[in-house]
Amino acid sequence: MKKISGNKLLVKALREEGVDTIFGYPGACTIDISDELYKQDFTKVILPRQEVALVHEADAYARSTGRTGVCLVTSGPGATNLVTGLATAYYDSVPLVCFTGQVARHLIGNDAFQEVDIVGITRSITKYGVVVKKREDLGRIIKEAFYIARTGRPGPVLIDLPKDVMAELGSPEYPESVNIRGYKPSTGVHIGQLKRAIKMLGKAKRPLFLAGGGVIISGAREEFTKLAERTNVPVVTTVMGRGAIPTNHPLYIGNLGMHGAYASNMAVSECDLLFSIGTRFNDRITGKLHSFAPKAQIVHIDIDTAAISKNVQVDVPIVADAREAIEKLLEYVESCDTEKWFGKIKGWRADHPLVMKEKPVMTPQDVVETINRMFDEAIIVTDVGQHQMFTAQFAEITEKKQLIMSGGLGTMGYGLPGAIGAKIGNPRKTVISISGDGGMQMNIQELATAVLEELPIISCVFNNNNLGMVRQWQKLFYGKRYSMTCLRSGAACRGKCGEVPCPEYTPDFVKLAESYGAKGIRITKKEEIEPAFAEAMKSEKIPYILEFDIDPEDLVYPMIKPGGTLEEMIMDC
Repeated sequence: MKKISGNKLLVKALREEGVDTIFGYPGACTIDISDELYKQDFTKVILPRQEVALVHEADAYARSTGRTGVCLVTSGPGATNLVTGLATAYYDSVPLVCFTGQVARHLIGNDAFQEVDIVGITRSITKYGVVVKKREDLGRIIKEAFYIARTGRPGPVLIDLPKDVMAELGSPEYPESVNIRGYKPSTGVHIGQLKRAIKMLGKAKRPLFLAGGGVIISGAREEFTKLAERTNVPVVTTVMGRGAIPTNHPLYIGNLGMHGAYASNMAVSECDLLFSIGTRFNDRITGKLHSFAPKAQIVHIDIDTAAISKNVQVDVPIVADAREAIEKLLEYVESCDTEKWFGKIKGWRADHPLVMKEKPVMTPQDVVETINRMFDEAIIVTDVGQHQMFTAQFAEITEKKQLIMSGGLGTMGYGLPGAIGAKIGNPRKTVISISGDGGMQMNIQELATAVLEELPIISCVFNNNNLGMVRQWQKLFYGKRYSMTCLRSGAACRGKCGEVPCPEYTPDFVKLAESYGAKGIRITKKEEIEPAFAEAMKSEKIPYILEFDIDPEDLVYPMIKPGGTLEEMIMDC
């Protein structure tokens, strides 16, 4: 049997795993891998402009397609640039396999050029990380990496590849199966616990489903909708779970949590059974823990044993894949009498509807609702900040629409590269990114990637000249002391705010788009929104930036003050 190098085996492994896209940036320790990739034609190699954005692109590719995202970067700074993206994927349970170059084994520990202990650095933000120390282990480790990344609670896996190991000759065999001692992801559903939960559901007077991102990750949107319809139980979602049931469905109330709908938060506070599926109960949805769902028994279904009763103590824990559990529930559940309960919820919605104040000028709600009207099918990717919450509140997410964002880590700069990754994975779907002017500038260099890959993504920039979410906190809780949030601030006005004219905003997003070979439109009035989208929709190869002039006083309401309960909502000011 002819021996081959580790570099050749890696490329063979990618073929065997069905990898059709790699997001990679080259360097000295991976140049031989790049050379082997040059010789093949089964996978597309995307060259972004920086590793920070590269991993976000692989992340959104994975979220939007359901496949495992693959990254390849060099050692040292190439590897450390992955850290934020790995943490983003880890908190949101996104399957990634990231290959990092490493110096030769005899140099490890000697402070060699571009040497870092990337496995040690990322140990707490990866599902698994390993240095390949022997050539004979390479095939097994790669096979295990793909298996670990996509099974159980999905997550990122990092494989560090010393340059000399990859150059060494060895067996060309790539394993067909995996048997990892100590890693046996839970399969099946505990029927006894499930029947306990069903019995509680049948007795409840005010039952409520809480759907998290786990429902979407498991591909159970259709099954969950059937479950809600069969039981006639109302539904609230986390931000990451938005779309688990179509947002225009009569059983859907809205998001809960810090910027959740009034009716959603009140429903959680008043329900007598909270039936939660695929959520970690993080602080942004619970508020003050001792006051979360105080009148309810809690059922919690989650694939991750560690997530159950970690933050909120539950009455019936069920460790299971969301889709498998829902499918099993559908075999047993019956319709619940929720008419009176629905009446109460409808009253909350009528008293406190989720709408922004009517204004003569353009608002974020106007933009998002135009997207709702004009696009029947789309992938919407957000950055992080006020625009993200406006999108989460007002975007209609149906069977043909998907919402992608950084939820657990809250990573600014995710929007544009996320849209690129989603479009590469779904070339026939419309992809729209929504960013703030701050977040857009964190990875604006990726516009070059979008142009060169001929990706007609539509990048919306909500430009309020500020870091809006931090400014909102400063307005509400810090006596309007707007420190470090004005993006027009600089040497000309430092210490003189209000005394001298504001400097011009920089950059000019329209000119910037044109400098990259993209197109840009600035929108300042309501009546300009629809024509701008209509023009961008015509593009088949060229990306567009649509810059929307947003009032910095447009705040996200409702809002729960830090340390408050779900009932302590600020409705406006």
